[in-house]
Amino acid sequence: MGAVIAEFSIIPLGLKETSLSKYVAEAIKIVKDSGIKYQLTPMGTILEDDSLERILSVIQRVHNALFELGIPRLLTRISIDERRDVSRTMESKVESVLRRLES
Repeated sequence: MGAVIAEFSIIPLGLKETSLSKYVAEAIKIVKDSGIKYQLTPMGTILEDDSLERILSVIQRVHNALFELGIPRLLTRISIDERRDVSRTMESKVESVLRRLES
Protein backbone atom coordinates (compact mmCIF):
# COMPACT_ATOMS: atom_id res chain seq x y z
CA MET A 1 0.00 0.00 0.00
CA GLY A 2 1.11 3.55 -0.49
CA ALA A 3 1.35 6.18 -3.11
CA VAL A 4 3.94 8.64 -4.25
CA ILE A 5 2.93 11.99 -5.68
CA ALA A 6 5.72 14.26 -6.86
CA GLU A 7 5.75 17.64 -8.49
CA PHE A 8 8.71 18.83 -10.49
CA SER A 9 9.70 21.81 -12.54
CA ILE A 10 12.86 22.37 -14.52
CA ILE A 11 13.97 25.91 -15.19
CA PRO A 12 16.40 26.35 -18.07
CA LEU A 13 19.03 29.00 -17.46
CA GLY A 14 21.29 30.70 -19.96
CA LEU A 15 18.82 30.88 -22.84
CA LYS A 16 18.28 33.98 -24.94
CA GLU A 17 14.61 33.18 -25.51
CA THR A 18 11.84 33.59 -22.93
CA SER A 19 9.32 31.07 -24.25
CA LEU A 20 9.71 27.62 -22.72
CA SER A 21 6.81 25.74 -24.34
CA LYS A 22 9.02 23.75 -26.72
CA TYR A 23 11.09 22.49 -23.77
CA VAL A 24 7.99 21.69 -21.75
CA ALA A 25 6.60 19.74 -24.72
CA GLU A 26 9.80 17.69 -24.94
CA ALA A 27 9.63 16.99 -21.21
CA ILE A 28 5.99 15.91 -21.37
CA LYS A 29 6.72 13.53 -24.27
CA ILE A 30 9.16 11.69 -22.01
CA VAL A 31 6.71 11.68 -19.10
CA LYS A 32 3.88 10.45 -21.32
CA ASP A 33 6.03 7.68 -22.82
CA SER A 34 6.91 6.47 -19.31
CA GLY A 35 3.33 5.40 -18.63
CA ILE A 36 3.32 7.14 -15.26
CA LYS A 37 0.16 9.05 -14.40
CA TYR A 38 0.79 12.77 -14.73
CA GLN A 39 -0.86 16.16 -14.72
CA LEU A 40 0.65 19.16 -16.47
CA THR A 41 0.10 22.44 -14.61
CA PRO A 42 1.08 25.99 -15.55
CA MET A 43 4.04 25.91 -13.17
CA GLY A 44 5.19 22.27 -13.21
CA THR A 45 4.20 18.66 -13.68
CA ILE A 46 2.73 16.29 -11.09
CA LEU A 47 3.56 12.58 -11.26
CA GLU A 48 1.79 9.76 -9.44
CA ASP A 49 3.01 6.19 -9.07
CA ASP A 50 3.51 3.54 -6.42
CA SER A 51 7.29 3.67 -6.93
CA LEU A 52 9.47 6.63 -5.97
CA GLU A 53 12.28 5.08 -8.00
CA ARG A 54 10.21 5.14 -11.20
CA ILE A 55 9.21 8.75 -10.62
CA LEU A 56 12.79 9.85 -10.01
CA SER A 57 13.95 7.92 -13.06
CA VAL A 58 11.48 9.79 -15.27
CA ILE A 59 12.56 13.14 -13.84
CA GLN A 60 16.20 12.23 -14.47
CA ARG A 61 15.41 11.28 -18.08
CA VAL A 62 13.69 14.64 -18.61
CA HIS A 63 16.60 16.46 -16.97
CA ASN A 64 19.15 14.74 -19.22
CA ALA A 65 17.07 15.21 -22.37
CA LEU A 66 16.89 18.95 -21.80
CA PHE A 67 20.67 19.14 -21.50
CA GLU A 68 20.88 17.23 -24.79
CA LEU A 69 18.85 20.04 -26.39
CA GLY A 70 21.73 22.39 -25.67
CA ILE A 71 20.53 24.11 -22.52
CA PRO A 72 23.68 25.12 -20.61
CA ARG A 73 22.21 25.06 -17.08
CA LEU A 74 19.10 23.63 -15.42
CA LEU A 75 17.51 24.34 -12.06
CA THR A 76 15.34 21.37 -11.11
CA ARG A 77 12.87 21.53 -8.22
CA ILE A 78 11.21 18.36 -6.90
CA SER A 79 8.58 18.00 -4.14
CA ILE A 80 7.72 14.48 -3.01
CA ASP A 81 4.67 13.40 -1.00
CA GLU A 82 4.94 9.73 -0.09
CA ARG A 83 2.43 7.97 2.15
CA ARG A 84 2.88 4.41 3.31
CA ASP A 85 -0.20 4.18 5.52
CA VAL A 86 -2.88 4.73 2.86
CA SER A 87 -3.02 4.90 -0.91
CA ARG A 88 -4.07 8.35 -2.13
CA THR A 89 -4.32 9.84 -5.59
CA MET A 90 -3.88 13.37 -6.87
CA GLU A 91 -7.64 13.61 -7.28
CA SER A 92 -8.47 12.26 -3.83
CA LYS A 93 -6.20 14.83 -2.19
CA VAL A 94 -7.99 17.67 -3.99
CA GLU A 95 -11.42 16.16 -3.29
CA SER A 96 -10.61 15.99 0.42
CA VAL A 97 -9.97 19.74 0.53
CA LEU A 98 -13.04 20.55 -1.58
CA ARG A 99 -15.26 18.52 0.78
CA ARG A 100 -14.01 20.55 3.73
CA LEU A 101 -14.72 23.78 1.87
CA GLU A 102 -18.31 22.69 1.27
CA SER A 103 -19.01 21.93 4.93
